[in-house]
Amino acid sequence: MTTALMMMKALTSTNYFFKNQTQFYRGKVRDVYTIGEDLLVIVACDRISAFDHVLPKSIPYKGQVLTEVANVFLDSTSHIVPNWKISSPDPQVTIGHRCEAIPIEFVVRHYLTGHAWRVYREGGRVLCGQRLPEGLRENDRLPEPIVTPATKATSGHDEDISLQEILDRKLVSKKTLEKLVDTALALFEHGREYAAGHGLILVDTKYEFGKKDGKLFLIDEVHTPDSSRFFYADTYEKLQSKGQPQRQLSKEFVREWLMEHGFQGLKGQVVPEMPDEFVDSITERYTELYTAMTGKQLNRRSYVNIIDDMEQNIQLELSKLT
Repeated sequence: MTTALMMMKALTSTNYFFKNQTQFYRGKVRDVYTIGEDLLVIVACDRISAFDHVLPKSIPYKGQVLTEVANVFLDSTSHIVPNWKISSPDPQVTIGHRCEAIPIEFVVRHYLTGHAWRVYREGGRVLCGQRLPEGLRENDRLPEPIVTPATKATSGHDEDISLQEILDRKLVSKKTLEKLVDTALALFEHGREYAAGHGLILVDTKYEFGKKDGKLFLIDEVHTPDSSRFFYADTYEKLQSKGQPQRQLSKEFVREWLMEHGFQGLKGQVVPEMPDEFVDSITERYTELYTAMTGKQLNRRSYVNIIDDMEQNIQLELSKLT
């Protein structure tokens, strides 16, 4: 073990070669290993992305938070729709079914914030075919949750798309689309109720789906700080009445910091240097969400020997599944 690995404080990447491995793909934050034709091993590294760019520093414990929070919701929503997860043999690893991904993100919004607010602020009153009421302020609650899909881009920015455009492009059938929308809204309602029980408001989130053997599956992460936004319920009304920023748990504060430092992922822009203090603050935000969502303190894993330990955990689980 090299000194660099012994001193590792975040998992930036992995480079394994497993028995029966057929493919490898490195996403923005995850390393994805295909085993045979039917299994995926997904490692949630500590990389962080914003505006479709991977930022230059990794965030300690981020991958663990994403994995463990996602596990809570994958396990608790399986009665609504089957999901891809089979097991989680390591705090940053999920093993599951390989599905054919549907190239659409189903974003559900119940509050006017983030991307929706930026569109509204610039005068937009229709988002993905959904008409927004006049006279709203940032973070106001919408009359009801709305589905605002986006196409999944293999590179570059995802693009907003309406339900009608999905049908016009024949991305999925009308029957499948109706089922996807209904499922996304049911998942959101489950997440909203769960969050409310923990003193939080589920503001918006995204869901991704796939198919295996003709059956619909929920894939990817669910209700994590990378895919969702939460407000604290006890201060929402007071802050909103005063026009003050909401106390929120999400990755939005990273985007805001980048914008304040002149970066929105546009051509010619350079990612600003991330001070250690800012990196530490991101870790604290992620662990804060974990505690708020689960009611438990995060049992922070050791980074000593993490590469070897993770490989052993994965191989042991694969030996049971293949």
